[in-house]
Formats: sequence, C-alpha cells, structure tokens
Amino acid sequence: MLSGLLPSPAEAAAFATAVFLLNVTPGVDFLLTVSRTVQAGPRAGVAAALGIAAGCVVHALGAAFGLAALLALYPQAFTAVQWAGAGYLVWLGLGLLRQAWRPAGEAPAPMAAPPVRALWAEARTGLLTNVLNPKVALFFLAFLPQFVPAGSPHKTLSFLLLGGWFVAQGLLFLLVLVALAARLSRRAPAPALARGLGALGGLLFIGLAMRLLRERPALP
Repeated sequence: MLSGLLPSPAEAAAFATAVFLLNVTPGVDFLLTVSRTVQAGPRAGVAAALGIAAGCVVHALGAAFGLAALLALYPQAFTAVQWAGAGYLVWLGLGLLRQAWRPAGEAPAPMAAPPVRALWAEARTGLLTNVLNPKVALFFLAFLPQFVPAGSPHKTLSFLLLGGWFVAQGLLFLLVLVALAARLSRRAPAPALARGLGALGGLLFIGLAMRLLRERPALP
C-alpha cells in the first residue's frame, strides 16, 4: 500500500539517521524539554514534548501544503513570524531568569503532581515555542523533499508520511530525554540543579532570540 510513497530502505535509514542527529543537537526544543522536566517534573516534561510534537505537525502540514514556500517567497511574512518567535523566546528566557534568581525563601513549595491546567500550560509553551520558529517551517521544506521518491505517485502524501515519521521519531527522542532528565534530577540536588538550569536556559533562550533576529532576511 505504501509502495513507492516512502524512500528505499537505504534512503530510509539515512533519513532516520539524519533525524536522530538533528534531535540530539541541543536547541530550543531540547532545552525546553530538559528544563521543564527538571523544574516541574516528568509530567511537565512529557506535556512540553507533546506540545513540541504538535508544533512539528503544524509545520509539516504547512510545508506540505505550501506555507513554508510562502514564507520563503515573502520576506515580510517571514520577518513578522521571526519577530513574534524571538519575542516569545525572550519572554520565556526572562521568566526562567526570574525564577532562577528568586531568593530560596520565596520558592514555591514542591507539589506532588502538577494540576491539569499546569500541564496544558506546559504543552502550550512547547507548541508556541515550536510554531513561532519559522526556521523550523523552512527546515521541513528543505529537508523532507530530499527523501520523497522521485517516482512517487502522490508526492504530497509522501511528504506527509515523511513528516509523520519525523514527528514520531522526534517525540520518541524527547520522551527518552524526559526520562533521562528526570533520573538526573533525582541524583542531583534538585533546587540547585533547577536554579542553575533555569538560569542557563534563560540566557540561552535570549541568545537564540538574538541570533534569530540577526539572521532575519533583509527586506526588499
């Protein structure tokens, strides 16, 4: 049924390897998943990972149906989304720095389990962080077509299948990352680790926002 829609076994192995290497490269999604796991527990990390995966689904659908191509053709639209994404990263970074620098006596008491609304908030943060990064949309447009079989009878369907593969493999990696981060947080002093990671995460988020703005295309 999928004959001709997916790449050959050799190309599929190359695709899976490339996706894995992209996943293990520390970036916004990697950092957000680890920081939320250490600071708020594995349930929060899983919720953030699910939000990130939902964002990747949005990008995959947008790339398959031309949204990424429009962003590439119209620098004004790309720049507008970049400014929104950079602003959100700065907002996240400042929030992490504020939490890290809060005096120990003001830290909220730990909770046995975050409330459901907090988990929705974690998922929303992951979703917005991913969706408001136009470079992810352009990445899907540049990366996935390389593995669409030239003889595919339905190239859009091939694109969607590869996008689904990318999302599933990325989500699996993030869930493993949550488990590893949760294990690490149990072995290390939790408050010190959370504050240190929060400060580092805040600085990295702000740095990523600045880099995103520096790399924005010049308007015609």
